[in-house]
Amino acid sequence: MIKKIISLCLAICLALPLGGCWSRKELGQLAIVLAAGIDRAPNGSILLTLQIARPKAFSSGSQNSSGGPSNNTWIVSRSGETVMDAQRNLETKVSRRLYWGHDVILILGEQLAREGLSQAIDFFNRSPAVRETTWVFITAGKASDIINSHSQLENTSAQSAGDMARAGIGIPIMIKDLTMALASYGTNPVIPRLELTPSGNPQGSGMLENIPGADGENPKVTKVHAEVTVIGTGVFKNDKLVGWLDLMETRGLLWLRNEIKQGEITVNSITEPHKHISVRINQGKTEVEPFYDGKNVWFDVKFTMEGELLEQQSNEKLTDAKYYQAIEKEVADQIDLRARETLDKAQHVYGVDIFSFGQAFHRKYKKDWAVIKSQWNEIFATAEVNIQAKATIRRTGLNTNKLIRKAH
Repeated sequence: MIKKIISLCLAICLALPLGGCWSRKELGQLAIVLAAGIDRAPNGSILLTLQIARPKAFSSGSQNSSGGPSNNTWIVSRSGETVMDAQRNLETKVSRRLYWGHDVILILGEQLAREGLSQAIDFFNRSPAVRETTWVFITAGKASDIINSHSQLENTSAQSAGDMARAGIGIPIMIKDLTMALASYGTNPVIPRLELTPSGNPQGSGMLENIPGADGENPKVTKVHAEVTVIGTGVFKNDKLVGWLDLMETRGLLWLRNEIKQGEITVNSITEPHKHISVRINQGKTEVEPFYDGKNVWFDVKFTMEGELLEQQSNEKLTDAKYYQAIEKEVADQIDLRARETLDKAQHVYGVDIFSFGQAFHRKYKKDWAVIKSQWNEIFATAEVNIQAKATIRRTGLNTNKLIRKAH
């Protein structure tokens, strides 16, 4: 009898975990957040705009009756004293529980970013519901305009922006890395800049865009579709936005931060300057060596690049070492130029170290760093930086010579 009772108790204990999670939420009970935008509202409060997936739109496909893409998302906004307060106010309009566990992107409006973003992103750092791998972007206008946009290729503009970040376009940054940069001496944050750019006629009546820059309460509706596009980088001093880099300057930034992964460089032909040669970057490396004599700080920076020639408009014979080496020098000079232009802007326009040179200095001069770290941006702005670049072209594609029709 005792054995039967013990067996029954064991069976009950084993069955208990099979009851499922009491806090589990069915998909039909959740409002899946795809993107969040934060702006400064006219009254000074925080404006939170969310892009929420419409399950019916996804389940029924992405084509509407006219053959174009349908609107797969619902856009909702509310303001509050904090992001959390704005979310609570927003929840009064949403019949489901907000779910942040998807691959969310976060977009920051310019006005709020210029005032300081530490308080604005505090919610996203603290909330266990938000992934630390959330991609962060900034826009020169309102974040809500980006959230309100559509994508011609992907299901949502949030997916399009997230795919660009994962592909390494621009200088992508996650919320965890942004938080670390904000808390670190010897560097300053940079965030990819996302804007709406015209990209052809809208495919369907639901694809007309709200373009920034409209006067009055009603945004301007254009008949030309606008796609979210990475067009550069936002530069920060501590947690405040101070300016922008364009795409070419962003390439220089990637070289100086040793974050170049891929890309191409187009240079003028040696013998025919009006024609061009394009080289793909297969591998890039940056070495930064700091020096300090007790008074002055300077850096030696060395770039090395390996690539392959993929397009040639000119007629040089690439079997000739003279032309080959000349092209390599042109590529190296182009890398040098991009880096110097970015460096000059960071030092003399914005006065900030966005290259983590301070951290390289810290690793080599630990005792001296403790004394100068609080004035590092000012010291960096006057530091001499010596740059050397070397490019090696390993391959020329399937052809070594330009294809030219011979005269008969």
